[in-house]
Amino acid sequence: MKKLLTVALLALTLPAPAVVFAADTETTAPANAENGDFRAGKQAVERKDWAAAAASFRKVVAADPNSADGYTMLGYSLRWMGKMDEAFAAYDRALALNPQHRGALEYSGVAYLKAGKPAKAQEQLARLEKIGAKSSEEYRDLAKAIADYNAGKR
Repeated sequence: MKKLLTVALLALTLPAPAVVFAADTETTAPANAENGDFRAGKQAVERKDWAAAAASFRKVVAADPNSADGYTMLGYSLRWMGKMDEAFAAYDRALALNPQHRGALEYSGVAYLKAGKPAKAQEQLARLEKIGAKSSEEYRDLAKAIADYNAGKR
């Protein structure tokens, strides 16, 4: 019993183990993991099957019109398909639902670069900085994309 109590007390005094997560743009990752259409969309993204990804994320937002993550990933898929107007509409909806959605800010910034609108991309970078995400992967990725764009690496 004394050993058990000692182990329990020791466990309480040790720092919690570091949990490392892959950088993700999702704000509700646990709920998304339970959503079969969201999972299917992410799998399609991994395969770079943009049409299948867009179809899955369309189902996500049809079932949950308040899914900023769903709209973000729909926009991401549409951007890769070259459907920029639809991508911007999806990103705009995601940001209307969650103005601080780091993924939507990053991905829409990259879309603005693809559309030849670097000033708009810079605005998204400034928004990331304003929400305190300057040390985030999203900020770093968009900053690099802007730097590459400005250096002629399009």
